[in-house]
Amino acid sequence: MVEAIRKILVLYAHPSQERSEINKPLFKATQHHENVTTVDLYAEYPTFRINIDKEQRRLIEHDVIVFMFPLYWYSTPAILKEWQDLVLEYNFAYGADGNALKGKTFLCAISAGGSESAYQHDGYNSFTLRELLSPLEQTACLTGMTYLAPFALFCARSAFEENRLQSHIEDWQKVLTALANDTLDIAQASTLPKLNENLSTLIKD
Repeated sequence: MVEAIRKILVLYAHPSQERSEINKPLFKATQHHENVTTVDLYAEYPTFRINIDKEQRRLIEHDVIVFMFPLYWYSTPAILKEWQDLVLEYNFAYGADGNALKGKTFLCAISAGGSESAYQHDGYNSFTLRELLSPLEQTACLTGMTYLAPFALFCARSAFEENRLQSHIEDWQKVLTALANDTLDIAQASTLPKLNENLSTLIKD
């Protein structure tokens, strides 16, 4: 019996794409992946006038929701916060009749300028990346979605020169394929510090 393909929605937010060496090529590679719908939020909503009904329909039509962004001051870029504030309405995403997102899977594909060691309790950022993303994890919890560890690239500013970008993109494509085919170990992926740490064990045959 052939399992149904899971539909993936990637919401991309980068306020300074002309400076992007990581997120922009990662997003472009994502656009060519079948079973994935991609949305460039800054391109679609340059004045921040987000179409709430359209965005809610997109959420309903997909099984996996991805936020793709560079970490800006330990949070999402502004438009992604605006999107959350407007789209995740009471009685849609949460509340007595707010079950639209229940059962879906959620994760962040994120880049961070600092090293992984900087995102530790004894590092200069004082918190792990997953801890810094806890508002998004709690949002997933409140709305009934399964939260996966972030797919993360550290030291993003030097990744291109150090030839780490292509392998990062290839790993991301593996994750997308596994999510679409439902071959990613969701239970294990929800517990890790970051998703791309053990892909060989996370992705089932």
